[in-house]
Amino acid sequence: MPLALIPFLLLAVPVTEITLFIMVGKSIGILPTIAIVLATAIAGSLLLRYQGISTLMAIRQEFNAGRVPGNELANGAMIVIAGLLLLTPGFFTDSLGFLLFVPQVRSAIRKFVMSRINVEIAGYPEGFSKPGQTRYDGNRGGNRGGKVVDLDPGEFREHDDNRHKHDPDSGTGKALHHHGDDKY
Repeated sequence: MPLALIPFLLLAVPVTEITLFIMVGKSIGILPTIAIVLATAIAGSLLLRYQGISTLMAIRQEFNAGRVPGNELANGAMIVIAGLLLLTPGFFTDSLGFLLFVPQVRSAIRKFVMSRINVEIAGYPEGFSKPGQTRYDGNRGGNRGGKVVDLDPGEFREHDDNRHKHDPDSGTGKALHHHGDDKY
């Protein structure tokens, strides 16, 4: 979201809420309007509790299985935002909050955001990889300012020995040992 939209939203959301309060209040009366606002706050806290607990259980299951719970963490964040929107008095924010409690809406938002984040992180329009393609095999982050040692496959060997310095970018936990004549 461009930063220029933030001041607009800070003005537009309260104006929208006030307008909706007036319209609903004229249509059904002030007491039923206040009752609806209180009911949505209670419903929001109950939904937050119920879906929040199930999301925490899903996160724990992913951790126990040895996987990173990325989707579950994203769902948890959106559920917290949904609960906060429902606790905020207003019909517009309540509508957004209820939408975020729908799993299909959260999934669509997560997919949209992750596609944007992937491109931003990778720095390439195509990202790291797509289904049916091989993984990006080039230099992932460019030269980070350190010394570059370019080795051919015959100039090094891999060991599973933890006593040697590991390649932090390999993600394999294997040590790379140079056995050539070059000094580095």
